[in-house]
Amino acid sequence: MLRKRILTALVALIVLAIVLFVLPVIAARVFIAILILTAAWEWGGFLFKGAQTLPRLGYVAFIGVLIGILAINLPNEQLVDTVLKAALVWWFIALTWMFMFPTPIPKAVSWICGALVMVPAWLALDVLYNNSPDLLLFALFIVWVADIGAYFVGRGFGRVKLAPKISPGKTWEGVLGGLCAVLLLAAVGSNYLQIEISVLVPFCLAVAMLSIVGDLTVSMFKRSAGVKDSGTLFPGHGGLLDRIDSVTAAAPLFALGLTWIGVR
Repeated sequence: MLRKRILTALVALIVLAIVLFVLPVIAARVFIAILILTAAWEWGGFLFKGAQTLPRLGYVAFIGVLIGILAINLPNEQLVDTVLKAALVWWFIALTWMFMFPTPIPKAVSWICGALVMVPAWLALDVLYNNSPDLLLFALFIVWVADIGAYFVGRGFGRVKLAPKISPGKTWEGVLGGLCAVLLLAAVGSNYLQIEISVLVPFCLAVAMLSIVGDLTVSMFKRSAGVKDSGTLFPGHGGLLDRIDSVTAAAPLFALGLTWIGVR
């Protein structure tokens, strides 16, 4: 299983590198939108169980319309900041929600929450790419490094459960391992991005911690819907949403924080 996960991750990384650094700008931006719409299709599986293709396509269209409305109003710094700040409010609400789980999640609530997950994530990824593909890749590396560190430390030393009712496999030891790995990444990235290490380290740690909230939030909705994985797109990894759940929370904070640290 681990070998399959590693192989899938390597292939995905190569495809991503081609998209970010080889394809024309418009193609890369369309690719990002397609990723989010694919995740929306998988979120539709939480709303409409079974092979209900038309309702799921309807949900994809709903997310697509929201993305389109934002896209035609870009560039607009005030709009971007408003949407990204609203996303942060949502993620802190989601964090509070976790303490009350398990509680039934009505379909209408899940419908709206999916939009709060997907639309700001698209905007953040688009903003990051437009600023610099390097910045987008670094944001993704924060999430991946945190995930890898948490996986191996949690697997070897995990004892204390992080959120047993939502994701029984995650531990506090894994969280600490992931944050230590991100600390090292930030130390290296400081020189590459030409950002003071005293600024970048706490910023990256905050992004990593919020990425955990994203992971757990999607897991909460999956558990409420009674599904293990959001899909089967990636062998050994589940669906696309299973791979970008952390990114949906981390990207808005990273994109918004670029202003705070003087990059955007």
